[in-house]
Amino acid sequence: MIDRTVTVNDTTLRDGEQTAGVAFSAEEKLAIARALSEAGVPEMEVGIPVMGAAEQEVIRAVAGLGLSARLMVWGRMCAEDLEAAAGCGVHVVNLSIPVSDVQIRHKLGRDRQWVLDTVDRYVRAGLDRGMEVCVGGEDASRADADFLLRVGEAAQRAGARRLRFADTLGLLDPFATFAQIRRLRQALDLELEMHAHNDLGLATANSLAAVQAGASHVNTTVNGLGERAGNAALEEVVMGLRHLYGRETGIDSHRFPQISDLVAAASGRPVAINKSIIGDGVFTHEAGIHVDGLLKSRLNYQGFDPAEVGREHRLVLGKHSGSKSVIRAYAGLGIALSEPQARAILARIRDHATVTKRAPGSADLERFYLDLSAGAGAERTTH
Repeated sequence: MIDRTVTVNDTTLRDGEQTAGVAFSAEEKLAIARALSEAGVPEMEVGIPVMGAAEQEVIRAVAGLGLSARLMVWGRMCAEDLEAAAGCGVHVVNLSIPVSDVQIRHKLGRDRQWVLDTVDRYVRAGLDRGMEVCVGGEDASRADADFLLRVGEAAQRAGARRLRFADTLGLLDPFATFAQIRRLRQALDLELEMHAHNDLGLATANSLAAVQAGASHVNTTVNGLGERAGNAALEEVVMGLRHLYGRETGIDSHRFPQISDLVAAASGRPVAINKSIIGDGVFTHEAGIHVDGLLKSRLNYQGFDPAEVGREHRLVLGKHSGSKSVIRAYAGLGIALSEPQARAILARIRDHATVTKRAPGSADLERFYLDLSAGAGAERTTH
């Protein structure tokens, strides 16, 4: 039987915190780590030990929580970073090294053979320090495909557990992602992890494609936090895998609103109202044809039940509402409207939405009704 599970390695506490201007306090890191683990996130990348004593202290504090999640730290593939990681009490170290020719030459000033030799040396050194090793292929999406395979083979021979395929600049599309991961999957006996960036808005799509091609692990961040345009969003990847491919992660999606709010507050990065899955407006309906369809059967305009992510449908009135929606809203206030009254009030609602850029509240609706009634009374008096 094919294993349909997928292992999420959430990197909110590492790559998410690398968002320009974001810095989590120790208390915030502990709270986020605890919330992710309680939601069933099986792996977390929790920091960069070489940043110094304060970072190492927080990482050790996360490790000391006794979470069910396996913990990983990130470092460059060099002695200083490996040494810093070794004393942090985590399970896995990701040792990152550029694998594209452009970065090998222009960032490292080295050649391909140096990369292969370095992978062999530091994977073995990490194992000697009692850590499992993931080889992070930085800029893998721009690497020569044959050389990337040689890097994977070198990592495998040296005893690495995993190869991380990093689309560092977010340049891939799902078709190219699938082809590259499938090639690695067919040639290597390693865990394969997809690390997607969202520069072209394709991080989630590329992550899903990688899993379908054989990736065993996928990196995510809460709310899609991360450098530049961010990383693949935890909530999008989990729900996409479930509803598109029947692939489960073991993560409790009901907890997404709580975790999203926690990370948004800690990062100072509010979530867009139309952000998929966890945006405040994604289960809110205004258009008359949609509201009418939902009232007849939720299946008409429901891709998945919002209760899966701790949410519910919300109907609001606005420029695109119909008279049936107005009658229903007023019935909720204990006011029975006729069809002509509903059409008259709908004109007020549309003006209100255009001017204020928001849906009318209960007080607004009551005022519209009183104005209509007063107008009708004045008209009867005149006649």
